[in-house]
Amino acid sequence: MLYTVQLGKLSQLDPDALSDELERARIVYFPECPVNLPSSQDLTFLREELARHVVRKNISYYRDGDRLTGLNAGADIMKRTRTILRAYGASVEKFLARTMPNFFRGCRTGTTSFRPFEEQGRALKPHASNELVHVDAGAYGATHGDRVLRFFTNVHPQKERVWVSKGTFPELYRRYGKAAGVEPKNSADVEEGSWDKAYTRLIGLAASRVTALKVIDSSPYDRRMRRFHNFMKDTPAFQQDPTGHQQFAFKPFSSWMVLTDAVSHACISGQHAFADTFIVPLQNCRLREQAPFELLKAAAR
Repeated sequence: MLYTVQLGKLSQLDPDALSDELERARIVYFPECPVNLPSSQDLTFLREELARHVVRKNISYYRDGDRLTGLNAGADIMKRTRTILRAYGASVEKFLARTMPNFFRGCRTGTTSFRPFEEQGRALKPHASNELVHVDAGAYGATHGDRVLRFFTNVHPQKERVWVSKGTFPELYRRYGKAAGVEPKNSADVEEGSWDKAYTRLIGLAASRVTALKVIDSSPYDRRMRRFHNFMKDTPAFQQDPTGHQQFAFKPFSSWMVLTDAVSHACISGQHAFADTFIVPLQNCRLREQAPFELLKAAAR
């Protein structure tokens, strides 16, 4: 499941090499961070200053609207945090556009987040917990079948960030799709009808003025993926089942990227990490038949 890329080999790769590995449900791992990190002074600021001001699960910068959420702090701290996350997120976006030009074309930017807390033992509610294995579904509004790409960097100076997985979406759907209640009975359970399309257009018009309204968009596909996400997190028998279990340790100042709608994952330990989220158009996929949307659509026939 892990596909390791050394920085010296990046320039030798075909423009579709990394995205093909992502579509095959691989975690693309860079032992050395391939993007420009904040300065050592800025990293120290993020690690040592922000935790006491956090009021949400994470600190998130939204490119749309230049918004920063998750902090309750003075103007100087807010401004410096926004500046750091904006610059880092732009570096990630530039890297992805350069290394995967066909796949990344026309993508939508979600957030650049900083995670200041130790993940192990946070005792969050199940649907918010990173420690429980899940696939991602519509955290930033409906995807309408597009792909969820996430890029992570561990910026803890000493500690690894540890992930586990229980397999890919196709594997988990075959084993748990019926129990989770996500098996489609017909095409309307996956594809959008006139009402869904009209609702999405309405949300799009409203979001042109109030960007945050995007999160209430929906689609039949996204509702099924959210149900699968919640089933995984709400089902102790699934979490405890060792079937397909794999563990990965990402060392300090390494990065990795993955299509998190297709690869189940949980972070069971680690502190101080960046997480960038992008929505990649399904039409950009060369291995489109392996996308969750296409798998669910095929099951509905």
